[in-house]
Amino acid sequence: MRKTELLIPASSLEVLKIAVMFGADAVYIGGEAFGLRAKAKNFSTDDMREGIAFAHEHGVKVYVTANILAHNYDLEGAREYFKELKEIGPDALIIADPGMFTLAKEICPEIDVHISTQANNTNYETYRFWERLGATRVVSARELSIKEIKEIREHISDKMEIETFVHGAMCISYSGRCLLSNYFTGRDANQGACTHPCRWKYAVVEESRPGEYLPVYENERGTYIFNSKDLCMIEHIPDLIDAGIDSLKIEGRMKTALYVATVARTYRKALDDYAESPEKYQANMPWYLDQISNCTYRQFTTGFFYGKPTEETQIYDSNTYVKEYTYLGIVGERNEQGLYRTEQRNKFSVGEMIEVMKPDGQNVEATVKAIYDEEGNSMESCPHPKQTLYIDLGIALDQYDILRRKED
Repeated sequence: MRKTELLIPASSLEVLKIAVMFGADAVYIGGEAFGLRAKAKNFSTDDMREGIAFAHEHGVKVYVTANILAHNYDLEGAREYFKELKEIGPDALIIADPGMFTLAKEICPEIDVHISTQANNTNYETYRFWERLGATRVVSARELSIKEIKEIREHISDKMEIETFVHGAMCISYSGRCLLSNYFTGRDANQGACTHPCRWKYAVVEESRPGEYLPVYENERGTYIFNSKDLCMIEHIPDLIDAGIDSLKIEGRMKTALYVATVARTYRKALDDYAESPEKYQANMPWYLDQISNCTYRQFTTGFFYGKPTEETQIYDSNTYVKEYTYLGIVGERNEQGLYRTEQRNKFSVGEMIEVMKPDGQNVEATVKAIYDEEGNSMESCPHPKQTLYIDLGIALDQYDILRRKED
């Protein structure tokens, strides 16, 4: 059996550390340019260097995205960027464009190249093509079924790795290549600046009656006609492994640390349980399903894995997330007074019951006993976003524990 990697996204240095501590085998990140998440916080050169060092200390790999579809004016900057990455030393680059691939192999041939899902990788000859050019991994197109992925595995070399998205937001456009954002707003999805028009509400205008908007209905359920449910394959780990997939990829380089911790921890336990015993995996399924719904999501679907999606994979009445927990912060170092440093993400107050989410799977309820600011002044609550605080929850905490509050 091939060893299965759990690949987790990170939008920032803080989130990378959470991904590492909550179970990632590898983390993928973006620099300040040339990736497809321009609105993510992304990594400066210094943050990237620190993040890679932290990950490597914990035996975790780091892959850097450079998967834009490049224009002529991108190439000189990309050349300099690859020179920087050569010095920093990530474990792999994620690339979609043949021109970017050529530059990467020329400038930093010692760094592995993984071919992004943006390259429309739908058949085994494509995998063979990229392997001949020196790629070590190809990310399968999201439009492939389990059966098709398994057939690819049977027709490629054992050295070539298959990476597949198994959880997160689904793009309405083929392999993520979308023109809607560019058309509507001038922000090119294929250059990392998508405005997500697939989540917008649409109406029809008849040519002879401009300004008269007619609602778009599908079976009278609503108007969000491009709004897909989120992918979730937590119940189908055996099929993914049987198909010969090397890396299970979680979508979400725009997500919070709470989201990343929740998904990483849940898939980590599912993979470990299945490796120990398929019976244990099945017995713990209720826990996985409960935990995976603790982060924001848009209902769940299995995407294309078991056939083409139907009308049941769309959400017609809303474009908002289901949200069961609010992210409050990450536990930092303990000071001499026995208080724990944290940076507030959402407001909480003294006397409030909150929950501590631990990497080992425990969720511990605790009452906020005290809150102090950086000067040691007592506070009843923490009203300012990203304010540095010192807290007492009446229990021992560990660095990188996540603080959250369950919503009614």
